[in-house]
Amino acid sequence: MTDRPRHITVCVCTFKRPALLKRLLDELARQETGDGSFSFSVVVADNDREQSAKPVVEAFTATSPVRAVYCVEPEQNIARARNKTLENATGDYVAFIDDDEFPAANWLANLLKTCLARGVDGVLGPVKPCFEEPPPPWATRGRFFERPTHETGWRIDLKEARTGNVLFDRRMVEGMKDPFLPQFGTGGEDVDFFRRMMGQGRVFIWCDEAPVFESVPPSRCNRRYLLRRGLLRGRNNFNNPQGRIEKLVISALAMPLYTLVLPFSLLLGQHVFLRFSIKLCDHLGRFLTMFGLNPVKDRDM
Repeated sequence: MTDRPRHITVCVCTFKRPALLKRLLDELARQETGDGSFSFSVVVADNDREQSAKPVVEAFTATSPVRAVYCVEPEQNIARARNKTLENATGDYVAFIDDDEFPAANWLANLLKTCLARGVDGVLGPVKPCFEEPPPPWATRGRFFERPTHETGWRIDLKEARTGNVLFDRRMVEGMKDPFLPQFGTGGEDVDFFRRMMGQGRVFIWCDEAPVFESVPPSRCNRRYLLRRGLLRGRNNFNNPQGRIEKLVISALAMPLYTLVLPFSLLLGQHVFLRFSIKLCDHLGRFLTMFGLNPVKDRDM
């Protein structure tokens, strides 16, 4: 690349969450480009055939100097929606952020600076919870909505690879058919993407100075949501064919162990009991999927 200002395409997939999308777009408009070393635009892929996000994007483009492209993926499938954003991306770099998140003002600047300074293919940053209402005590004690953080420069492994806060060189996916595989329609498409990219020798690192904040509504601060998320995670994990036999063996050993531990974990508090219950659901989700059973019919995108 030359010394000209880089351009970043911010990719957003959305499904029937206009209020959250509006907040995200408003915060993106406040991004600091600092010394003018980069510019950015936005692509919004509406994964709703009824085009519920269109008025939000049109209102944004009418009042904001930031260019925004609106497109529709009528089949509800998160992988197809991500691919739709990439089809419309024109930047030197691509950044993904979820529609229920919003970034710090220096988000893009710090991601790009770290990527260029370290000479890597991509950079991931922290996703921090933003509770819409004070969470219940068990949620705080269990830290169920917190994610690991690392020092800037830490090399990402597959366990922490995701698209909720990432920037990468767009040349990495140029000419690639379906960078995100549609068979991962309810989740896991991002882990599969990074698995294939890392298999090609691509390097991704952490930037702790580029946080985004994830909205956590009261509807998520309950045990049912967390258990369903565990089942979904297990299902998506099984859908990845790599190491499938090994995963099933581990789950076959883990499920009776967690079942035995559960009654005793109650003595240590609700948060400990729930943590083991979620782990049990992770493994149970794999087994149910193997037998063609699907306990989680949809995905809260």
